[in-house]
Amino acid sequence: MEKKPKPFKAAENFVEELIFASRWLQAPVYLGLILGTGLYVYKFFVELYHLAAHITEWGEIQAMLMILGLVDMTMVMNLLIIVIIGGYSIFTSRIDFTEHEDRPHWLDHMDAGILKIKLATSLASISGVHLLRTFIDIHSEAERGNFDSVIIEIAIHLVFIISALLLAWVERILHESHYAAHKLEKEMKGHGGGIAHSEISNH
Repeated sequence: MEKKPKPFKAAENFVEELIFASRWLQAPVYLGLILGTGLYVYKFFVELYHLAAHITEWGEIQAMLMILGLVDMTMVMNLLIIVIIGGYSIFTSRIDFTEHEDRPHWLDHMDAGILKIKLATSLASISGVHLLRTFIDIHSEAERGNFDSVIIEIAIHLVFIISALLLAWVERILHESHYAAHKLEKEMKGHGGGIAHSEISNH
């Protein structure tokens, strides 16, 4: 195989290192999300104070709707944490806290496919909370004649659920295919034989 000229190889190495280093451009985005998370925490406590200040004036339905709003905000916070920690550790740099006692368990087997599934399921959960709030306040919706908006919310929720199921199904197929190829390669090496990676992929 003909070797590449040194100047060309040096230029190629520089371009590849530059492309690889470009992943750090995502770091300010994750820092911005952390700032947004802090602002969302402030908004959460504003809503909590509003609930505490009017809890004696409101009925059960109105109080329940406010509490569901707090649950909704909490789930959005969870989604932000998944994006910040999971996205940074997958696409930017591994976070060196393997021995940390508070290390999240969901990071142990996290990859890009699992991250997409977690995001999809989180969106479906948030949509479910919104739909539950609508159903609890269905009488007010009926008085306003907003049945079309209820149907739209149901349709959106179903789309999120179907998307999460499809992503999980595709990820399972890819995982099983990769596992089967890896197992076949290991068996061939165990028998002292060799097999091309392209041939393994065709099985």
